[in-house]
Amino acid sequence: MKTQDNHSHSHSHSHSHAHSHTQDMSSNRIGWAFFLNLGFTIVEFIGGWLTNSTAIMADAVHDLGDTLSIGSAWVLNKLGKKQANSEFSYGFRRLSLFGALLNGLVLIIGSVWVMTTAIPRLFEPVMPEAQGMLLLAIFGVCVNGFAAYKLSAGKTLNERILNWHLLEDVLGWVAVLIVSIVLMFAEVPILDPLLSIAFTLFILINVVRNLWTTLKLFAQSSPDAAMFEGIKNSLLRLNGVDSLHHLHLWSLDGESNVMTVHLTLSQALGSAEQQQLKQQIKQQLIDFKLTHTTIEFEWPDEACRDK
Repeated sequence: MKTQDNHSHSHSHSHSHAHSHTQDMSSNRIGWAFFLNLGFTIVEFIGGWLTNSTAIMADAVHDLGDTLSIGSAWVLNKLGKKQANSEFSYGFRRLSLFGALLNGLVLIIGSVWVMTTAIPRLFEPVMPEAQGMLLLAIFGVCVNGFAAYKLSAGKTLNERILNWHLLEDVLGWVAVLIVSIVLMFAEVPILDPLLSIAFTLFILINVVRNLWTTLKLFAQSSPDAAMFEGIKNSLLRLNGVDSLHHLHLWSLDGESNVMTVHLTLSQALGSAEQQQLKQQIKQQLIDFKLTHTTIEFEWPDEACRDK
């Protein structure tokens, strides 16, 4: 019975230096976006209270969620530099799931709070301070737009996802801007709670979807059913592979995927033939971009020790 690790660990010094430099730049950009968003979220809550606007409060909750996401990404960017050890043998990437879970719970609590304020106002609308809403909306478009611009230079998956969050915030503030202009010329106070409820429902739909994904990752579900089937079929197509079992595919953080499998060979192979099969497996799996793989060979009549 032979065991192989199909994950290459060879990195040149220049590659490591370039990777470290890219990671530092990424961390700086995310740090900028975090402090910008955090400061503005505080301003939003104060501004929402002063203008008596539930729409601004709802957007403040949305921005709070984005601030938590950016903060988590920033911390994890730094933790990502730490090497795996005997306690955390896969490294620290899986910690991002705790960040995602915390973000989701905070957003649900914030959304429920906004809804309890906004729904009663549908029946007894209160006119918000339209001029204050307008000023905050302009400020919001500028701050979130600048944060999105800072992250647009990034190439990492974290930065791309966070950039989309910030662009959503810009669009949210554009909506507040339009409503505040309408309220300056027409007394239609119900627009404010309607907008806040729309924002909150949008937040809740996304939060529930992300929480479900996070919980499935905690349960070590397969990150992608199509990927699982693709890996299975790719391995079974290999010459010399009779069948497979104990195929497990899971994700550390939603991005870094890990796979283990036992391959039953159609015949016993010599050392050179095993090396050749390893190279074929490497080529078959390269498109799946797996972070780590462990593959065990079993001879035709060998009983699996894990059964």
